[in-house]
Amino acid sequence: MTGVSARRRRGGLKFCPKCGSLMIPRVRNGRKELYCPKCGYTEPLEGESPYKIKVKIKHSPKERLVVVDKSQPPPDAVVVKGQVRCPKCGHDEVMVWMMQTRSADEPPTRFYRCLKCGYTWREYA
Repeated sequence: MTGVSARRRRGGLKFCPKCGSLMIPRVRNGRKELYCPKCGYTEPLEGESPYKIKVKIKHSPKERLVVVDKSQPPPDAVVVKGQVRCPKCGHDEVMVWMMQTRSADEPPTRFYRCLKCGYTWREYA
């Protein structure tokens, strides 16, 4: 490939012939095509294609957002006595649990809940 066609197609990537943006593979009305998100240009894909088409992933109820209910302790909470004091009332009996609230390469967040006053606070490890 030389000239203009080499600029449009590099390493399996296809660039729009109208505006030069990167074209994205998609399925529309049961047919595979390349689509330019900038100008709307489309080009059909025939036969076997080196492009991967995005598929929507369906998550199970277990993988959804976790909401901590104040009326019930989290399932993995542990009661600790004498090691941590509540900053609000000074009581030394608290529930402790850990949760991944940031990206996977960051340490998990440690949560505390006082068993006397119900105050909840967090500590970033």
